[in-house]
Amino acid sequence: MNLSKYRKHFAITALALAAAAGAGAKTLVFCSEGSPENFYPGVNTTGTSFDGNEPIYNRIVEFERGGTKVVPGLAERWEIAPDGKTYTFYLRKGVKWHSHRAFKPTRDVNADDIVFGFERQWKEDNPYYKVTSTNHSYFNDMGMPKLLKAVEKVDDYTVRITLDKPEAPFLSNLAMPYAAVQSKEYADAMLKAGTPEKIDQEPIGTGPFYLVQYQKDAVVRYKAFPQYWGGKAKIDDLVYAITPDASVRWAKLQKGECHVMPYPNPADLEAIRKDPNVRVLEQPGLNVGYLAYNTQKKPFDDARVRKAINMAINKKAIIDGVYLGTGVAAKNPLPPSMSAYNDAIKDDPYDPAAAKKLLAEAGHPNGFETDLWAMPVQRPYNPNAKRIAELMQADLAKIGVKAEIKTFEWGEYRKRMQAGEHQMGMLGWTGDNGDPDNFLYTLLGCESTKGNGSNVAKFCFQPFEDLVLKAKTVSKPADRDALYKQAQVIFKAQAPWFTIAHAVQLKPVRKEVVDFKLSPFGRHNFYGVDIKE
Repeated sequence: MNLSKYRKHFAITALALAAAAGAGAKTLVFCSEGSPENFYPGVNTTGTSFDGNEPIYNRIVEFERGGTKVVPGLAERWEIAPDGKTYTFYLRKGVKWHSHRAFKPTRDVNADDIVFGFERQWKEDNPYYKVTSTNHSYFNDMGMPKLLKAVEKVDDYTVRITLDKPEAPFLSNLAMPYAAVQSKEYADAMLKAGTPEKIDQEPIGTGPFYLVQYQKDAVVRYKAFPQYWGGKAKIDDLVYAITPDASVRWAKLQKGECHVMPYPNPADLEAIRKDPNVRVLEQPGLNVGYLAYNTQKKPFDDARVRKAINMAINKKAIIDGVYLGTGVAAKNPLPPSMSAYNDAIKDDPYDPAAAKKLLAEAGHPNGFETDLWAMPVQRPYNPNAKRIAELMQADLAKIGVKAEIKTFEWGEYRKRMQAGEHQMGMLGWTGDNGDPDNFLYTLLGCESTKGNGSNVAKFCFQPFEDLVLKAKTVSKPADRDALYKQAQVIFKAQAPWFTIAHAVQLKPVRKEVVDFKLSPFGRHNFYGVDIKE
């Protein structure tokens, strides 16, 4: 990549944006790492897409900025029935929709919009169920289709949701990106016009910013929504400058061409920390990077083979050589900051001799051939998948396992892994709601082995399943934690993953940026953020 040419192009773009914004307008530029797939969070699974959708939408409940506490969103209050199965939400009045050239709303947000948001992901006969994609990953992986009994409009500003059984993480689940509220009136108008896909390509929401322009692999532009129910944003213009290369992001941040950047290159950190114009915000990440074994494919249908591979890989060498101080070794699928984390579990030791012996016991005295999929993108939980794959490949060769490294474009990679095409593949997860269920059930439950689910290990093991399903119905946090701790013991014995690392979340931010808060979920939220003149 020609860095100077790239910078020149961006500088011209930035000047054009500033001119368009008008004199005195405050513009914040975020050097995002990739393009959003679309503007409908209900079918997305990547942080990149959620970040692109974040400024536009609200949910009925939200997470407080920088935390995991659930606070009012489009619903100003709610009631939960004593049996834990009925939730009644009371909506704010006077919440305005964005508008654009193709559509001008005639009404404020009401209960019809909330019902539409659920039914589009839940009811296969809904005309919007198949628009954009049928892959409602989050909705399905959390077991929503079976959990929901009814979603009803009581009146224009009241919605009642009835569940089949109590669900402890339900409220937190409703604050996640997939539950973004879209306009039923806009959806009906576009359906009538024969262009239903427009609601996901030219979105309108109720969020603090509205979409102005999207140029794939180049830029996403937003403007502050003056009628936002929470009060107008402090910045006027928000620009996502799409910059896939971490070193280019850092070069732009240094020059003031962007104000916030995600996913710094670990090798750049020393220089970043020394820059007097930049602060590095950091906190333990709510994440895990892992190598998933496809437990439905030979030889990985045998737990002994999975354990042998775990013991053959030198985890410390990977963390020392690739994470460079930005990660801690993972032994569980849950991050250590969660109260349900089972610290009593011992990690599999690095022991190639024991690994070879176990492989022989499993009927593979001379090893075997396999694939090893490496992610094509950088993530905090995996800063360099290709390098990690090479280190794993060398370790596996020592026990007679010949691994061929494979990769694909990111969207294709995830789709193929969710379909179970791999034998071994790297992936990771950043928590969405601060609940253990979001890791243990969403990533390792039987329901999410189906279709395009997030359980890429295709791991469905009844003793584990029973514990995580029971934990959903228990309301006392200490009792839930005890069940999750037992589930982690089973996870370790069954070894559907080689757990690699939990990354520290690091965010280089220019010093003129005021009140940017790190999200425990790794999201980027610019409402409430200001820029000093």
